[in-house]
Amino acid sequence: MPDAEAPRLLCVEMYERKPLSFMTETAAGLLAELAAATTFVPATTRTREQYGRIHLPGPPPEFAVCANGGQLLVHGESDRDWQRTVARRLAAQCAPLDEIRAHLVRTADPAWLLKERVAEDLFAYLVVERRLLPDTWVKDLTGWADERGWTVSLQGRKIYAVPRPLTKSAAVAEVARRTGASEILAAGDSLLDADLLLAADRGWRPGHGELADSGWHAPHVTALDERGVAAGEEIVRSFLRGAASPGRTG
Repeated sequence: MPDAEAPRLLCVEMYERKPLSFMTETAAGLLAELAAATTFVPATTRTREQYGRIHLPGPPPEFAVCANGGQLLVHGESDRDWQRTVARRLAAQCAPLDEIRAHLVRTADPAWLLKERVAEDLFAYLVVERRLLPDTWVKDLTGWADERGWTVSLQGRKIYAVPRPLTKSAAVAEVARRTGASEILAAGDSLLDADLLLAADRGWRPGHGELADSGWHAPHVTALDERGVAAGEEIVRSFLRGAASPGRTG
């Protein structure tokens, strides 16, 4: 939009002493109102360290989901019972992380591989030069990983290899169980958010991100036209309307 019409923005994340993530001031006020009216649960693929860089308006959330569901934070601390539950599920249903990581490193071409990382000792991801990445490599990796209980997701410059049981929806369902929530409202823009949107009673996806780019949709998920911070503002507004009834988790 023209500069003169742009909304005022609030920085909510710093990285290496530079502002990185923003929301509109209107969204910030709505989010503080939402946090007071319902159980607001940030759910992210970020590690706990990465999530710690984010400072949202309103009181600190009682619950937060990190590492794509591998870590459930309660009052900022990792819940040990949930950690043990996740560990049992992964051991029973998936090939070990070391096997997956070794395959990624062995088969990736240094011509397009920029970084290789492990998140919370739960899943692995590569940072790649997207324009040099062969389409067949991701397809072959997906088939290989599927046989071992893992999923593969290409998002921007990152290729994620994630154990199939490691989902945001499972962790959010645990929060709903503990709080007695009768309904779950969710929003997300990435392919790794799809399971949470499908498990929610109602969902929203913005007009940007991998889900929008791929045309992903579901009957109970509203596809917004808004993009960026405008979409964030509309999502929080929709959450507030949905939070008019008691017992909801957002």
